[in-house]
Amino acid sequence: MLKKEWELKKIKNKSKINQDFKNISSVILKVLAQRNIYKKKDIETFLSPQYEQLLDPFLFTQMKKAVQRIKKARKNKEKVLIFGDYDADGITSSAILKIVLDDLGLESEVYIPDKEKEGYGINWQAVKKYLDKNFNLIITVDCGISNFQEVKKINQAGGEIIITDHHHIPSKIPDALAILNPQLEKQKEKGYPFSELAGVGVTFKFAQALYQKLLPEKEEQLKWLLDLVAIGTVADCVPLLKENRILVKYGLIVLSKTRRKGLQKMLQVGRIKIDENNFPTTEKISFQIAPRLNAAGRMKHARWAFELIFSQDLVQAHNLALEIETQNQARQKITQQIVKEIKIIAQNSFQQKSFIFVANQHYPIGIVGLIAGQIADYFQKPTAVLHKKEKISVGSFRSIPGVNIINLIEKLDYLLERFGGHSQAAGITIQNKNLEEFYEKLNKLIEQEIQKKKTKPILEIDLELLPKDIDYQLAQDLQKLEPFGEGNPEPIFLTRKLKIESLRWLGNGEKHLKLYLSNSLLKNKLLEAIGFNMNDKFQNLKSGEEIDLVYNLHTNNWNNETRIQLRIIDIKKSKD
Repeated sequence: MLKKEWELKKIKNKSKINQDFKNISSVILKVLAQRNIYKKKDIETFLSPQYEQLLDPFLFTQMKKAVQRIKKARKNKEKVLIFGDYDADGITSSAILKIVLDDLGLESEVYIPDKEKEGYGINWQAVKKYLDKNFNLIITVDCGISNFQEVKKINQAGGEIIITDHHHIPSKIPDALAILNPQLEKQKEKGYPFSELAGVGVTFKFAQALYQKLLPEKEEQLKWLLDLVAIGTVADCVPLLKENRILVKYGLIVLSKTRRKGLQKMLQVGRIKIDENNFPTTEKISFQIAPRLNAAGRMKHARWAFELIFSQDLVQAHNLALEIETQNQARQKITQQIVKEIKIIAQNSFQQKSFIFVANQHYPIGIVGLIAGQIADYFQKPTAVLHKKEKISVGSFRSIPGVNIINLIEKLDYLLERFGGHSQAAGITIQNKNLEEFYEKLNKLIEQEIQKKKTKPILEIDLELLPKDIDYQLAQDLQKLEPFGEGNPEPIFLTRKLKIESLRWLGNGEKHLKLYLSNSLLKNKLLEAIGFNMNDKFQNLKSGEEIDLVYNLHTNNWNNETRIQLRIIDIKKSKD
């Protein structure tokens, strides 16, 4: 793993730091200033986001047309096909739209493609079978914007399609009845003003519009969908700012008291402590809930995860939760094996390259994105991992800050069968005969981008704190900045010259580092610090040494006692 350089963030306009808040720590105000939040109104909105601040869904330029089409389908008792995606964002989107259409009294079915056999996006052969069964209206969730040809065939067959998606807008836009995509909206003069919604966020906006116009008496029930919105939004790594921040904040509240039998059973089987006394965090969604939902699509079929979320039968939910737990454990084992293998390949073959690119028939298509993410993070290089078939390869990309991978891939679209994604994550289908040329050209584009932006592995630190600044009140105040995630990372702090009074390695395999630290400014107090899975990084540390510590500031509850805990990110020996 590349060692990251420490870099303290700068506050562009220190004079603009708001001093109007007497009840908010100066540390919090400095962190907000670093995130360009200075104005009193913006600070209040950020610290206390309100559900009522959600934007009007009819600001989507084609929302009215989409709602009118559903109204017509309801009147004519039409059958509707919901065509979803196989990741947590797509699964939660599919479940929400199914719930809404059920409430409206529409007959609908959900189709989620097989990741390995069908790949991402609309599968014409699957849709055709539904058209033949008089499902004349198709609604996509979290996909569809790249399916120009498939939409053309649907139109020719007499079907109609509404696309709800949030992915990159290709050069050719499908001729759909209506398209709800915030990326498309930002290209318009008066489009929807927030472009960073996840697929599930777009689906929720559609749900809002449908309840407003067609089911106003049940509009308050929408809030009970927010547990699914939070899961899909966090899982898809969109920025947790503005509207996403509101959706996730209230979604976590709903998740703490979720009524869904399937989610309850998944939490129980997975030993994930979430309830009103153990409030959920975005971290629990990212590392415990989303991987389990994604495991279904990666190892077998995403339908398992959809049925789990949708199930209201306790026995069925329990059995589905057990199956998904098994699939998740298998996914973890295979992922570890392949990551280890690719690390060796990368060290031998890509050390002098700016871009890691591996394709192998033994890499399961369901987990190539996960693997690419771990490799990209380890080497701090954009990475692609592909499942190689006889004539074509299908795979996923993960990038690094400063390299917009989808923009670079689009420049080479003439070498691809299909592609799509975001700035930091993308997928492609490519003929094997084009692999070498594609790699060489994309590597060159990435090199140019890195040289232009001078990207290097950096650990950005929000603020340097003195030991006396670290107290329980500050740890509590930091919770006002939650929910943390993409676009709103948990603040990172640096404190220098802390003496190691005690050092222990804990857990199975002694992977976790526990420190007790002192400083003359702390008088007789000790600071507790813990670092998880750090046995390969800091084995040379010794008691009595002075260190500079980079950390997140937390509180830890143990045996009914709450105390401050520093969550270790990095350590350097102090300079004299």
